[in-house]
Amino acid sequence: MHKILAAALLSALPFIAHADSYRIDHMDPPLWWAGMHNSSLQLMVHGPQIADLEPALAYPGVRIASVARVANRNYLFINLEIAPDAAPGAIDLVFRRGGQAVHYNYQLLARAAGSAQRVGFNSGDAIYQVMPDRFANGDTSNDNATGMTERADRAAPSGRHGGDLRGMADHLDYIAGMGFTMVWPTPLLESNSSAYSYHGYATTDHYRIDPRYGSNEDFRSFVAQARAKGLGVIQDVVLNHIGDKHWWMQDMPAPDWLTYQGKFVPTEHHRVALQDPYASAEDKRNFTEGWFVEGMPDLNQANPFVATYLIQNDIWWIEYAGLSGLRVDTYGYSNTEFLSRWSGSMMAEYPKLNLVGEEWTPLIPVVAHWQEGKQNFNGYQSHMPSMMDFPLTYTMRRALAAPDGAEQNLTNLYETLSQDYLYPNAGNLVLFEGNHDVSRIYSELNADDNLFRMAMAFVATAPRIPQFYAGTEIQMTSTTKDRDDASYRRDFPGGWRGDAVNAFTGAGLTVQQAAAQAYVKKLFNWRKGASVIHHGKMMHYGPEKNTYVYFRYDGAKKVMVALNKNSTGTVLKTARFHEMLSGVRAGVDVISGKRVSLDGEVTLPARSALILEIEQ
Repeated sequence: MHKILAAALLSALPFIAHADSYRIDHMDPPLWWAGMHNSSLQLMVHGPQIADLEPALAYPGVRIASVARVANRNYLFINLEIAPDAAPGAIDLVFRRGGQAVHYNYQLLARAAGSAQRVGFNSGDAIYQVMPDRFANGDTSNDNATGMTERADRAAPSGRHGGDLRGMADHLDYIAGMGFTMVWPTPLLESNSSAYSYHGYATTDHYRIDPRYGSNEDFRSFVAQARAKGLGVIQDVVLNHIGDKHWWMQDMPAPDWLTYQGKFVPTEHHRVALQDPYASAEDKRNFTEGWFVEGMPDLNQANPFVATYLIQNDIWWIEYAGLSGLRVDTYGYSNTEFLSRWSGSMMAEYPKLNLVGEEWTPLIPVVAHWQEGKQNFNGYQSHMPSMMDFPLTYTMRRALAAPDGAEQNLTNLYETLSQDYLYPNAGNLVLFEGNHDVSRIYSELNADDNLFRMAMAFVATAPRIPQFYAGTEIQMTSTTKDRDDASYRRDFPGGWRGDAVNAFTGAGLTVQQAAAQAYVKKLFNWRKGASVIHHGKMMHYGPEKNTYVYFRYDGAKKVMVALNKNSTGTVLKTARFHEMLSGVRAGVDVISGKRVSLDGEVTLPARSALILEIEQ
């Protein structure tokens, strides 16, 4: 299959017959598949004065339904209709004007078996987030690539460091061995910015993997290698904006391709305006059309060509690479009506897939607004299955970090979870201990090893899909006061030849770091087989004595989780938990394997998380 796709991409290169003045520089999507749910396909054709030509084809089951031209004559949009019974093959697309003709060999491929019914990530999974440039450099020959502006400089905190697809592939055994089942790399698409290109959130070509990571086929191979080890891959996509070096910026398709007619107007981030009954139209517009920074032009998804391009692009990568889901950056900043169409299109094509959006807010109603099934007062309908659970993440980090007697405490954790009724499907939210945009949790918890373990236990056992940031398992540190991306995104130790510390092998780790890594490995490997954590119900008890107790249960099993934030051991009477513990004498600690008595009382060690499988 790899050879077929490589040949298809090669044969998709245009050749010109009897044409001196016309050529095709871009054909997006570069290929497609027979048998897709949506029978319509819109081709963006880009080349000098290409709109002067008239396209035609003769292929069974495929027809040109219409042709659209825009203000820029260097663009032509062809709307194809592909019948359900159209066979895979090569379509000769011919562009003619008078005696001149440009031919394009367009490939219609066969879909992989079961592609449409692929199952995405769910509550049975645990996600490991990787920033590719900072994880492992497996191929030093691609650290710098022809045509790429920024050069590798590992000594520069905000420069490119050289991590790549091969580096990630080399360490898939490590990720799987730690107990994770999904890998989420931050964006891998070409980001040809002159600086800060390593983070990938400023795309410059939607159909090309950045060559400093590898090729499109390298990405496809990485996904296949991950799948063979029991790992799915979630692609990080950006709908809201592009990089200012995107090839569109050199030849804009239409005056309204970007918001504010292509002029930089910063967003004020008034995300509540979209649901605020008192909001001004200007605030709503500014939130969805304002730019993050001048170097990230904001896309105008109200333009139907922009909208269709983005929808097809994400479907293309799912189908081409064999993805298990998408994570969508800055989700709510895009055009609101477009997001409904985008999420609906994804789920219509892949009804069992999962998609998770980023809405960076501590406000539950703002996050809930975007999840599928939410009955919004303004009538807005979303088809987004999952969202990042920023409210619970915020609460967990603050409650654990706060000193005893502070306003933030375990009660806030309990009360935040008690509002799960505001979500259509709280169990499908993604709870994370940290990510590339926030301080390292170990530093946030004042470098307290015990609080760190409490956080890991909560993320692993809460009724959510857990997401983990690479390096947390060895208690990587960062600054915590002002935002400092470079400190959050330091290189994973051992990913570069000559590193004094190697977290993959354990060489050079401190005793505490090695123990933390072993704890996370034990915890998430246990979780991998704990169906009661994946799908069980939850019952919790209001915090008392600076402790918080909750249970995960189903018809066959029960798990008790007890968090003790006190600096001393605390004794709890088990009679309070009779709904869950009636007739129970003991449980087994999932970390130590020791039997713990629950006959009358249980002693919780200081600053601890006790996870017990209840003896039935």
